[in-house]
Amino acid sequence: MQTNSFFNTLLADSGARWFLGCLLALVTLVPVLNGLVSQDSVFHIPTYAVSLMGKYLCFALLALSLDLVWGYCGILSLGHGAFFALGGYAFGMHLMREIGERGVYGHPVLPDFMVFLNWENLPWYWWGFDSFIFSILMVLLIPGLLALVFGWFAFRSRVTGVYLSIITQALTYALMLAFFLNELGFGGNNGLTDFKDVLGIELQADSTRRGLFIISALALAGGFVLCRWLLKTHYGKVLLAVRDAESRSRFLGYRTANYKLFAFVVAAMLAGLAGALYVPQVGIINPGEFSPLNSIEIVIWVAVGGRGTLYGAALGAIVVNLAKTWFTGAMPELWLFVLGGMFVVVTVLLPRGIVGIQFYRDKLFQHRLKTPLKPSGSESSS
Repeated sequence: MQTNSFFNTLLADSGARWFLGCLLALVTLVPVLNGLVSQDSVFHIPTYAVSLMGKYLCFALLALSLDLVWGYCGILSLGHGAFFALGGYAFGMHLMREIGERGVYGHPVLPDFMVFLNWENLPWYWWGFDSFIFSILMVLLIPGLLALVFGWFAFRSRVTGVYLSIITQALTYALMLAFFLNELGFGGNNGLTDFKDVLGIELQADSTRRGLFIISALALAGGFVLCRWLLKTHYGKVLLAVRDAESRSRFLGYRTANYKLFAFVVAAMLAGLAGALYVPQVGIINPGEFSPLNSIEIVIWVAVGGRGTLYGAALGAIVVNLAKTWFTGAMPELWLFVLGGMFVVVTVLLPRGIVGIQFYRDKLFQHRLKTPLKPSGSESSS
């Protein structure tokens, strides 16, 4: 009964209904227009566009995970990209182990970059990544464990506000510097690349690209439903109370640190899943994904789309990255100015983001209804 009530409430929300409907339409139409429609047709979607849209969906899941902690918990994380990158590296390690003897140096166990750097044995932290199931577990557990340890110390020390944001940014910057080291065993500056297949299926095949796109869309829908379900429970109501009045919630007896920690860990695991889906679609993962600038961009995605709505965050990620793709191709020198301008405009004029435009329209309409009509010149003279 509770499950049916939740789904009825979910579908009653026009924004959620629109969001899930668009995902369903994409999952249905994009594979058909790519695989069954002739390449000469104007309706044909090329394979590179399918991969590009799949990448946007991964970014949407990443933005949604940040919105869970920022929009509903009040935690502005400027290092959320670290969890995304860790999930990507975890799955990239599995893809590297899948290559085997098909690498440039033909080593049955060691990846090419380890052979090039004269590594003799596979490091212990690479053990088990030849298993797909183990790798998927690590995609979720590694970001989740980092978030658990970091959040436990930060939230119990009652670090909040700008101080917490700076610490999260320092965390991702430290990880970026560490992963640049060749001695760490993750490919150094070049990262992990030259992937061949997954589960014996060729990654470059059109059918694989369509499959990855569908999985990305389903993961985004699943992440959205999971977050909405959490927020509709008693836990979600307390989480909103912690966001709006943490001191009062603590005074009422709630262990606010535990509520924030749980949301932080769930968000990190969703970000790791997004990173794992991102890697096989772009074909590479390197330390640049840990860049603090990437984490700041994620914050802009959420702000542009609409913080505290989930589907708004996902929409913001897609809109901003569509603009980035066009500007970096047509006018690359202007992109950073456009990105900064978007953030300023949203902050000053649209604090509710893109999805809040309807709210502003309704508010303006109500204001006009309440404003009395001024008498015309002829009526006042009489």
